[in-house]
Amino acid sequence: MTKLSVNINKIATLRNSRGGNEPNVVRFAQDVQRFGAEGVTIHPRPDERHIRYQDAYDLKPEVYTEYNIEGNPIDKFVTMVLDIKPTQVTLVPDAVDAITSNAGWDTIKHKDFLKDIIKEFKNNGIRTSIFVDPVLKQIEGAKETGTDRIELYTEAFAHQYGLGNKTAIQPYNECAVLADSLDIGVNAGHDLSLENIEFFKANTPNLLEVSIGHALIAESLYLGVENVIQMYLHKLK
Repeated sequence: MTKLSVNINKIATLRNSRGGNEPNVVRFAQDVQRFGAEGVTIHPRPDERHIRYQDAYDLKPEVYTEYNIEGNPIDKFVTMVLDIKPTQVTLVPDAVDAITSNAGWDTIKHKDFLKDIIKEFKNNGIRTSIFVDPVLKQIEGAKETGTDRIELYTEAFAHQYGLGNKTAIQPYNECAVLADSLDIGVNAGHDLSLENIEFFKANTPNLLEVSIGHALIAESLYLGVENVIQMYLHKLK
């Protein structure tokens, strides 16, 4: 069964829009775990426009499933991750002004940088994952970095699937097969939803974990958080 990690960034966005502490991100993380989610994901950015660095520390004692912290490994991010020691760190090459993640790493061009930072995290007992586009040579490059896992960037699949193009799954299938042959674990995330998750799961072998935030929160506005989490868990079996 593929694990569901709930990205709670959008809850922090809603909180920050009014100031104060409602909705409470720690309480929300507690609730999604109680409802069955097998992990909590956050992606703090330098401007702290949604999840704040303090949130990352506050969540640490409350996440008893898998705690996944995503982000670009700038110095402040690296220090925070080494302090907290989450279950997993997912490295994402997002620009400071990016609205959301929009590309994976060039694992060939940035091999030495990634190799050094991954070694540091692994030496501290933190499982590592790197965000990559579904390109075979980038999976091969990921192997050279020493990462434990990759996270396949799924925006292209989600967009094409919404247009009825189910062949868009093919590069993800091929990359997952290659990663498994290279002893790299496979995660996935970005624009996965109740509409497309079952098809993606069925056609992406050896899928260990999906991280879903925006769609899950939007769907929960209509269907309720507990119900939506159960729907995802059913589709991921």
